[in-house]
Amino acid sequence: MSTLGDFPRITPFLWFDNNAEDAVNFYLSIFKNSRRLEVQHNPDGHSGPANVLTIAFELDGQKFTALNGGPMFKFTEAVSFVIRCDSQEEVDEYWAKLSAGGSEGQCGWLKDKFGLSWQVVPARALELIKNPKAFQAMLKMKKLDLAELERAAKG
Repeated sequence: MSTLGDFPRITPFLWFDNNAEDAVNFYLSIFKNSRRLEVQHNPDGHSGPANVLTIAFELDGQKFTALNGGPMFKFTEAVSFVIRCDSQEEVDEYWAKLSAGGSEGQCGWLKDKFGLSWQVVPARALELIKNPKAFQAMLKMKKLDLAELERAAKG
């Protein structure tokens, strides 16, 4: 079992309405080297939006906690998680899985079906968009296309 003392000093804490378990299962199915760490149920006599209060989990080494907190708060694009991808194949895979049931944004941003924002970014993108032509090309993209960014940077 995990305790908060086992977590890094700073850990993302995600507020869901009543579907934290569905969200955690969804994320665990997408990211390799991921696992559920601990589930805390609502104490006896305490009603909440779900039987599960929190779920501690890890996605590729990053620890998170998901809370069934009720409908008071929603995710916004003001906070997102960046996925560094080493190839276009990784970009394509994460984009397809995370955007399924969600929505595609601009410049590599998407919202998953739970409303959480992600940026799916090729590792070389930040270097490439220093070039104004590559930056302009990126502004026209939804899912980032590494080959197109490279062409624009050369061109």
